[in-house]
Amino acid sequence: MIVELISLILLWFGIYYIVSLSLNMEFGYAGIPNFGKALSVLVGAIAVGGILDRLLMLYFGVGGGLIEGSTYATSMINDVIASNPLVGIGILILSIILASILGFIVGAIFILPSAKLKEDYLGITLLAISEAVFLVCTYDLNIIGGYYGISTPDILAFVSGEYRGWVFTGIVLFIAFLVYLFFERLLNTPFGRILKAMRENEDTVKAFGRDIMKLRIKTMAIGSAIGAIAGALYSLYTVNIVANAFTRVEWTFFPFLMVLLGGKGNNKGVALGVLCYVIVKVLLDVYKYDLKYTLNIPFEPVWLSYILFGVLMLLILYYKPSGLIPEKPILTPPMKKKIMEISNNK
Repeated sequence: MIVELISLILLWFGIYYIVSLSLNMEFGYAGIPNFGKALSVLVGAIAVGGILDRLLMLYFGVGGGLIEGSTYATSMINDVIASNPLVGIGILILSIILASILGFIVGAIFILPSAKLKEDYLGITLLAISEAVFLVCTYDLNIIGGYYGISTPDILAFVSGEYRGWVFTGIVLFIAFLVYLFFERLLNTPFGRILKAMRENEDTVKAFGRDIMKLRIKTMAIGSAIGAIAGALYSLYTVNIVANAFTRVEWTFFPFLMVLLGGKGNNKGVALGVLCYVIVKVLLDVYKYDLKYTLNIPFEPVWLSYILFGVLMLLILYYKPSGLIPEKPILTPPMKKKIMEISNNK
């Protein structure tokens, strides 16, 4: 039981860390209140379910609707993967590529109608667009099967059931680490510094000749591409996609909580925030009914996590807005050199 809990915690940590890193770039660095973050994760699911599944149906000559056709096509490809693991690895890579490309395009288009708005109007507009797309995907069965859902390939069909969880967790953690390295490198460049400047004072950035709208579009495109990778990984792990799983609470509110808890503008702080959240989330999901009877909770235990995390968000905003690990000032190479010279002179 403990081993399974650890595997589950690490898996969710990897997926949520990828989402939170992308949100940290948008909100923590650039100051874009992306209340439509769930859309980028949903786009990753669309890349796997709406595009990859159709490609498999076309390859195997499966006709009919997406819901029925995906079941037959994924069953066939799973048999192939079971005998040839390289096919599973290829599908994983293809899924990530499709998700990142689609996420990049959607992210750029997503912010176009509102890129010139002030932060409060921008956040609400992004939320409205995200919810509109979510509702369309929920009730249109031709995108990702709506509320019925569709099947996705089991990229680890060659791995026995008891080890599948750990192998997939390893894959997710490895990709999360690569994403972390990518953002650490990207955000410690002049581009990352200009994003922080935009967050603090847009007028100053404009005075230096930088286009705020273009910066926002670039930021949202990159952030959505990374968020879509998390959506693709989640869809491949569950081997099933249901549109209702990509709600704004699960993929927008909670990532905001993790970023604020750990410390916005700080990728290491975000890691701590994600880990704290995931541990509590998994333990609550596993032991919620035990808590109900032990503490005699007067409501259904499924709402316990929403209440606790909602209260936690308020406490963070009121008492610890800088997070567990506050953001540190950026030290460029010339600044570090000057500090070293001053230290040596002393």
